[in-house]
Amino acid sequence: MILCDIGNTYFHFFIDGKEEKYSLDSNLPSLDGKVYYISVNEKATTKLKLFYKENIDLEPYINFDTSYSGMGLDRKMACLGVENAIIVDAGSAITVDIIKKGKHKGGFILPGLSSLKKVYPQISQKLSFAFNTKVNLDKIPLCTQDAISYGIIQSIIEPIKKISKKQEVIFTGGDGEFLSTFIKNSNYKRDLIFNNMRGIIDANNCIT
Repeated sequence: MILCDIGNTYFHFFIDGKEEKYSLDSNLPSLDGKVYYISVNEKATTKLKLFYKENIDLEPYINFDTSYSGMGLDRKMACLGVENAIIVDAGSAITVDIIKKGKHKGGFILPGLSSLKKVYPQISQKLSFAFNTKVNLDKIPLCTQDAISYGIIQSIIEPIKKISKKQEVIFTGGDGEFLSTFIKNSNYKRDLIFNNMRGIIDANNCIT
């Protein structure tokens, strides 16, 4: 089974239990078989369809009830089947969604880590420092490198902590594993979206 999650920056393929990613402007791999996909990028979707004639869009099969206006397909997919948790998809952007008693209560969007890292050198070249992944968030920084790293991480973590309270926080996405280390009662599920895509396919035999 070949799965593809098309985002704003990459094609994410899941083939034989392994994830492979390709930039949107790169050549796609030669594959045999149907490609099941979800997409938030129309131009990239057109490219995928040109490469793979046997392709199936899973969007029509997604049943996710929410009063949130304009919720992205990738966010809906990440939230499927959740009863009580905060879902954090940490990719190019960081989406945060609240699920209580099986109901979507809303959420918010933050800049991704890569975007935040680029901001400081744009303000001043004197703020161009390597990101310190091991900065201590329990102490006020005493050097510029740590001050920048502290500010980036806290700007992401604090809003999530504020809404999570005692709820489980489920992280996914490229930066999800790293960010999960800063929040108690959290889990990192690397293949969350792909597992939910597989669940939709298994529940709809007519599309296999």
